[in-house]
Amino acid sequence: MEHAGSALEEFRAEVRQFITDHAPRIDYRAGVRSAENEQDEKRLNHWAARLFDAGYVGADWPKEYGGRDGWTAEHGIVVGEELARAKVSGVASGNALAANALIAFGTEEQRKRHLPRIRACQEKWCQLFSEPSAGSDLASLRTKAVLQGDIYRISGQKVWTTDGQWSQFGYLLARTDPDAPKHKGISAFILDMGTPGVSVRPLRELTGTSDFNEVFLDDVEVPAANMIGNPGQGWAIANATLAHERSGVGALAVKLRLTLEALTSLAGRTIIGDRPALDSDRIRDRIGDFTAQVEALSALIATNISRWSRGAERQHDAAMTKLMFSELNLAIVTFAVELAGEDGVLVDGDPNAQERGYWQDEWLYARAYTIAGGSSEIMRNLIAERGLGLPR
Repeated sequence: MEHAGSALEEFRAEVRQFITDHAPRIDYRAGVRSAENEQDEKRLNHWAARLFDAGYVGADWPKEYGGRDGWTAEHGIVVGEELARAKVSGVASGNALAANALIAFGTEEQRKRHLPRIRACQEKWCQLFSEPSAGSDLASLRTKAVLQGDIYRISGQKVWTTDGQWSQFGYLLARTDPDAPKHKGISAFILDMGTPGVSVRPLRELTGTSDFNEVFLDDVEVPAANMIGNPGQGWAIANATLAHERSGVGALAVKLRLTLEALTSLAGRTIIGDRPALDSDRIRDRIGDFTAQVEALSALIATNISRWSRGAERQHDAAMTKLMFSELNLAIVTFAVELAGEDGVLVDGDPNAQERGYWQDEWLYARAYTIAGGSSEIMRNLIAERGLGLPR
């Protein structure tokens, strides 16, 4: 993306200036994180609405809902890269996924009701997919939806729900046909999070924050009109909407380059014996090795984006990118924590914490990256079976 052409580079400069002028002043934290308080939640929603208004997100929507001419996948990649470079959030993942589902599979009534409010960030959505026994193997989900007249009664439990505590609506998957093959009996729903029987319990994580939630559904009544698509279409809808949200892929290499810059700075400040760690051949070799791997990831991402833009994407391309990023990110931040010594594991608030606990926060969340969105083990299976044609 760095050599895309003058028009795209002018767009990059425009986006970068917009972020500089308008991004909310909220402390950076590693990974995908929820607001810690109502004030920050309002700031993030206001910022996301400004991104929509400026046409930097949602530009690929239908024109009647705010889409614009001349928008390409490359423009979306640039926006994702610049948000990552500035270390600021974009649109909440639940809102992006729900919008994709409604645009591609929703009824006109559903689109008219929700898309303008998603665009104005007057609605926050969460993704209600994963369950305690159905994370990477999502098709094993057990939450059931039973049709009675013109309503579905839904019972079950969801977990790892980002923004659940702030959301007014949920993009829900539930099993409507227990007798069908597990991929075929799942349906998608719009869930009003204020419906009786919905309970949200924030989870306190190792990072010290509550970004994820458990959501319990106890005989929740959902109108049949709230189904997205057709009965049994939920698995296909989920896969289509997840695949559509690719604009952040270019940000992965940007994030790792920024992390490497921070690591190099740390090595220059850290004293081993009586000399900076960066003077050590061993330390420089390790940083050089990381740099080469980041450039390899960048090349892989560029190749995958090219395939995607030509409609030639392979089933295992996303798995390769996700696996390489998450494992490399974990290796880099683990090395940084080890380099910082005892101070590397101190949290924000401790006077001896390195950079207000930056490396400790990155290290804790780096492990989550190897699990969220499909564990590394699942990604290796996808690459082996779908990419290399190996037996199960």
